[in-house]
Amino acid sequence: MKFKTIWIAVADGARARFFRSNAGGTRIEPALDVELVADRRPSREMVTDKPGRTRDRAAFGRHAMEPSTDPHVHEQQAFALKVAELLDEHRKKNAFDELIVVAPPKMLGYLREAMSEPLRRMVRREEPKDLTKLDPNTLPRRLAALV
Repeated sequence: MKFKTIWIAVADGARARFFRSNAGGTRIEPALDVELVADRRPSREMVTDKPGRTRDRAAFGRHAMEPSTDPHVHEQQAFALKVAELLDEHRKKNAFDELIVVAPPKMLGYLREAMSEPLRRMVRREEPKDLTKLDPNTLPRRLAALV
């Protein structure tokens, strides 16, 4: 009996790790030697320009305009795209048969948006949890329950 190769992507807005299960969920091991890490600088360091200024229509005051998007939200969306592209690259190489995605709800939404349609069809389960901060010894046991 051949078991399906299942990959598990564990991500949050700034970090992603990838695992695989080949033995029917009894053994979880790292799928890749890399861990993706996003930019975690404070907003003031991400935005290089000062915000634009505008005049009040009703009064004589001036004030700074708010940026159209939060730099952290933009970084998280860009990071989700990077994670989805890496997974799609390995999907094309037939590295896995099914995918489980574990991420906080907001990041799960960003990942869904970033995934290609063929990759989305391979998603077996989505788990809205943040497990990225678990230590390497505890994480495989928690992931085994999802497989």
